[in-house]
Amino acid sequence: MGLALRALGHGMPVWVVQFLKDGSSGECQILKQCGALVFAGKAASGFVSSMTPMQKNATKDLHNRLLEKVSVYTGQKGLLVLDEAGDALSLGLLDEKKLENILDSHGDMEIVLTGHQPISWVAEKADYITEMQARRHPYQKGLSARPGIEY
Repeated sequence: MGLALRALGHGMPVWVVQFLKDGSSGECQILKQCGALVFAGKAASGFVSSMTPMQKNATKDLHNRLLEKVSVYTGQKGLLVLDEAGDALSLGLLDEKKLENILDSHGDMEIVLTGHQPISWVAEKADYITEMQARRHPYQKGLSARPGIEY
């Protein structure tokens, strides 16, 4: 999201798709205020592990519609952030072919995918790969996620 702010600061258009999230996190609010178009949603609250099969199917349909919405911008100069796309794909909540089409038709667009699990075919297409590793986190002390820090 820092890269998205940097791009906005240089006058670049920015599009963000948040998978597995509802779009209410603090970073989305400020990105919208700065001019980014943010698309987000899931069909149920809570984590995927607590969703019913029907909710998972509805979430997959919603994620695919979000990807279709942003695909109209593909090829334009700017930055597209596909937040948690790797996880949505690994969990079967995103159509692999739709994601591949976006990556293959990006033109001058910079595309960033985030997620916890690397996906080999995505990595093969990447110009950059950055891996973050938590060595210490307040979760380890039993602290819950805090507004403004973890979300």
